[in-house]
Amino acid sequence: MLWGLLEGLLGHTCPGCGNRLDAPLLCRGCRQGLRAFAAGEMVYLGLYGRVGGVVRALKYGKRFGLAPLLAEPLAEAVSAQGWRLAGVTAVPTLLPRLAVRGYNPPELLGRAVAARLGVPYLRVLRRERYTPSQPSRGRARRHLPQDLFAPVLRVEGSWLLVDDVLTSGATFLRAKEALLRAGAGRVYGAFLAVRDPGALGPYR
Repeated sequence: MLWGLLEGLLGHTCPGCGNRLDAPLLCRGCRQGLRAFAAGEMVYLGLYGRVGGVVRALKYGKRFGLAPLLAEPLAEAVSAQGWRLAGVTAVPTLLPRLAVRGYNPPELLGRAVAARLGVPYLRVLRRERYTPSQPSRGRARRHLPQDLFAPVLRVEGSWLLVDDVLTSGATFLRAKEALLRAGAGRVYGAFLAVRDPGALGPYR
């Protein structure tokens, strides 16, 4: 409560609804409304129009403490699906981007999800090349090179691949392919937000 009051005095608002904070990082109403949805072999918190605020706060606002809060409903949804996971990994970013930002939001989220599921988190993939930001590109143009990601470890069993936003599905597909090349027998997905519900279609 004291942290919520302090953030309120500092002018911080809830990234979920924009109202005054009455709890640290995320207001009580938004905390109570957190739940994840399942679509085939994917789980996600909601459409970008609804949860985009918390995505931006984690991705650009450096509100690292949001990761454990947002990971909890995702982990619950994964458990409800009955997926038997060998581990969790995240879609990697380029080293220059990591150097500028200082952290990779999907990795923060993935580590928190793995901790709640009681399975290992490993950096299985490496990003090999730059591509423009997906939200800035038309859906018809989102054809990414097949060698966008490369495995750096050998794995086995089923893995959960975490990213912050599912836009067209192209980035997830390339990362999934690389994770399969790493030895994964099956790859599931977990996201904070989905920009285009149509992107869920191929994976249902």
